[in-house]
Amino acid sequence: MRAALARAARFVGRTLRGEWYGIVVDPVRQLRRRGPAALLLAFVACAGVIFFHAIAQHPTGATAVRIVGGVQGDLPLWLALLRTPVSLYVPALDLPVWAGITQLFLAFALAELSLGRRRTLLIAYASTLAGTLTVRVMTALGPGWWGIGLPPEVGQVLDTGPSAAVVGLFTYLSVVRHAPIVFTLTGGSMVLESIAKPNLAGREHLIAVAAALVLGLLHERSRRRREALSRPADAQVLTARPSTSVPE
Repeated sequence: MRAALARAARFVGRTLRGEWYGIVVDPVRQLRRRGPAALLLAFVACAGVIFFHAIAQHPTGATAVRIVGGVQGDLPLWLALLRTPVSLYVPALDLPVWAGITQLFLAFALAELSLGRRRTLLIAYASTLAGTLTVRVMTALGPGWWGIGLPPEVGQVLDTGPSAAVVGLFTYLSVVRHAPIVFTLTGGSMVLESIAKPNLAGREHLIAVAAALVLGLLHERSRRRREALSRPADAQVLTARPSTSVPE
């Protein structure tokens, strides 16, 4: 029993150490080398959330924010797609914005330093869009369908905003950086949230986790395939290289 506990403790220790270096230490090294400019997306995301939150404190501003970045399931699809990029910066008015900004900054900063700006934007947008489109399908199915369908009134509820992007980025990072503990904490917290408070946001967060998980697994599969294809090429180069020995 003690030996099993010791092995488990060593495994957890190695996993935590690997995740610490993969999720935190490596991005910090990138930040030291590239400087604050490497956090452009994180600063822009936080500034956008603060800006829209400040505007939404007034009735006229709240209406303007809803028109520009409010996404609902009963909107025409073209309008929902048009508003989705802006919705990444529109915070939920019933949640503490400053706690959300901290999570938003960490998610975008770690992802931007680890993945680059283009892939960070892709994962954030894909996670948010997956929730938006899937909820439309659930609403179209209607109540029932083994709990998958949603009643029509859900179409009038605003989407989650930046939180789905945050969940998606942390999930994707945990997959490509081989961080099972971070993945368990992220996905597990979303499952608990959906059980404790079964609302639209909980479903969208679970969808964001699933979308980012699929994208991460596809990236890892593509990476392993490229590595497998490059190994035979390297072996051929080595075997084809002329001998440098001095002829007798």
